[in-house]
Amino acid sequence: MVSEAVARLAREITLRLGDSFPLVLCVMRGGVIFAGQLLPLLRFPLELDYIEVTRYGVATRGGELSWRMAPSAAVAGRVVLVLDDILDEGHTLAAIREKLVAMGASRVLIAVLSEKETGQTKPVKADFTGVKLPNRYVFGFGMDVKGAWRNLPEIYALKEDKD
Repeated sequence: MVSEAVARLAREITLRLGDSFPLVLCVMRGGVIFAGQLLPLLRFPLELDYIEVTRYGVATRGGELSWRMAPSAAVAGRVVLVLDDILDEGHTLAAIREKLVAMGASRVLIAVLSEKETGQTKPVKADFTGVKLPNRYVFGFGMDVKGAWRNLPEIYALKEDKD
């Protein structure tokens, strides 16, 4: 299921960005597995860089936004594609988009492997989404649980508490 979603995203991204020589930014650490699977399927020239922004650290709930690494590549005047593992509440990706626009990006698009269906309005919308997930804590394929299990080849959910 995940590999099929990544292949579909590659086709969609190629149709929209194949002629634009975009700057592709992988959001560390969660976006690494997704980017590693997606990039070989994008058969057009692009520039690759990364950013590191987090609200989670090793926690299972989002906290204060922490910028650890801004892009080193020039952003001004560029079409930028941000790759991330999940669109959850949307605060991190909204802040990333806002910063890239402030840095002068001509257009910022977001591709996520997954989007959590929270039932809440989000401050940002992904331009490309692989799979929709239920509102549970998920891990695998780049997403972690307390710093572990990013390396799993599929997406899993923590068992729900039965209080």
